[in-house]
Amino acid sequence: MRRFPLYFQLQMVKQTHQRFWRYGPLVLWILFISFASTSEFSAGNTSAILRPLLLWLFPNISESRLAAIHLLTRKAGHFTEYAVLAFLARRAFITSSHAFLQRYWFQLALLLVVIYGLLDEFHQRFVPSRTASIYDSAIDIVGGLTVLLIFKFIGRIAASVKSAAKPERR
Repeated sequence: MRRFPLYFQLQMVKQTHQRFWRYGPLVLWILFISFASTSEFSAGNTSAILRPLLLWLFPNISESRLAAIHLLTRKAGHFTEYAVLAFLARRAFITSSHAFLQRYWFQLALLLVVIYGLLDEFHQRFVPSRTASIYDSAIDIVGGLTVLLIFKFIGRIAASVKSAAKPERR
């Protein structure tokens, strides 16, 4: 077995540590989304938590309002789940040591959001207590795209402010 000098061993440990902190949160969030696609997060299970809470907060709430709030909460969950996924993908890609990932972070993060959003709903087709919906995939994609566009917009503003602040050389 070939041994590397101590300096190179430390560099490899440092690189591994950096990769873990760069991609670890993204991988953990993908695992969370996968768990949220199981029967544990079915409408029946989320209703069992949300309904008593809403009845405690608003004792006179109607059944139709309860159902509407439950639906909106679940759809907001889809949007938020994939907004966080996009945020973590952007974070991982822009700090990558690979120039390709840094340069195309927007496209790659959006591709990840789209593919995983579609796969998530496809998986739910096979979970008896869940239903698959292309509309949920659309909400997922819009959630991720919203965050990515916000960061793209902020990046452009920052770049224009930075270029405006530079003195002209003659």
